Amino acid sequence: MKLSVDHDVFADAVTWNARTIPNRPAIPVLAGMRFIAEEDGRISLGSRDSDVTSHITFDGDVQDPGDILVNGKLLAEIARALPNNKVNLTVDGGKLEIKAGSAQFSIKTMAREDYSELPQMPPVIGTVDGAEWERAVSQVGIAASHDATLPLLLSICIEIDGDTISLMATDRFRLTLRTITWEPKESDISARILVPAARLLDVAKSYASSGRLELSLDQEGGTAMLGISAAGRQNMIQLIDGEYPQVRALFPEEVNGNVVMNRTEFLDAIKRARLVVEKDAAVKCSLSESSVTVEAGHGDKAQASETMEAQLEGEDITIFFSPEYLQAGFAVIEEENVRISFTTASKPVIMVGQDNDGKVNDSFKLLLMPIRTFVS
Repeated sequence: MKLSVDHDVFADAVTWNARTIPNRPAIPVLAGMRFIAEEDGRISLGSRDSDVTSHITFDGDVQDPGDILVNGKLLAEIARALPNNKVNLTVDGGKLEIKAGSAQFSIKTMAREDYSELPQMPPVIGTVDGAEWERAVSQVGIAASHDATLPLLLSICIEIDGDTISLMATDRFRLTLRTITWEPKESDISARILVPAARLLDVAKSYASSGRLELSLDQEGGTAMLGISAAGRQNMIQLIDGEYPQVRALFPEEVNGNVVMNRTEFLDAIKRARLVVEKDAAVKCSLSESSVTVEAGHGDKAQASETMEAQLEGEDITIFFSPEYLQAGFAVIEEENVRISFTTASKPVIMVGQDNDGKVNDSFKLLLMPIRTFVS
């Protein structure tokens, strides 16, 4: 194999593809990145882990086609370190020679026959805006569980119904729901799938600036897969098998009141309060007609208190929350204000965004469980 390629194109492609490669692969061959150069100048890179694959294609000047396997993480480190010159790659025996300007590297190739073929991309089912998809996944992902004993809750549940996609996640203490529109291939499409949250978050971030994405789905084969692709890049994520809880029913139909507060001011106050909050302790939020007071700390230990303007509808109420969960929720809401609706001090609250004109955006909702006792 012999070829040359633009430095930035090469570095971006290798770095993007190497994201899939595990840091400590269970099988040594999973450390590899498949590198294919074709006669027509098309170059492709492929990598995989146990539940996700990546594939990218780009153009270069191919003098001799070839198909090799090399250590992907090492290749990415080398690609990022190369000077900004044309990159020349040549396979000499069992080594890949890399030259750019005066810099030269040589890395050993891996046994190609031990690396299985990457699966084919499933059929495309529709397209979605990449930036909106990334925002939706990031908002919902804050509530995905990290408890490996609850494998279903490690996922983000995606419900597809016509031109609407709903994403949801829960760790039993909070629940997120985000609804977006997309352009399906078939107007009557319907599906409910579970995607590993960590994988979906990582993949979505890598496509945030890619324009429109193609979503692909295969639920018929032996291994159910969700595919995401744009601009020569492709990812496939293996779906989680199981029945996700019917969490929509947890959102209360009626509330006793709500409070509206400036998102940035309250977020900053929670960050300051966390400076004195001990592990697993709560912050106290006292809601009154025109203000909200955040208190943290207890007894002779460090304490913090801060009062901000707010607009309350309903009776005064005091609720205790996990400051970590509060901060995460306020951080992913995008409007100027946050509206918190409540029933009682011990029942879940609902958080949504609200603009300065009073318009509520309930396309993203966060259900948050209060903490019943104030422990510090």
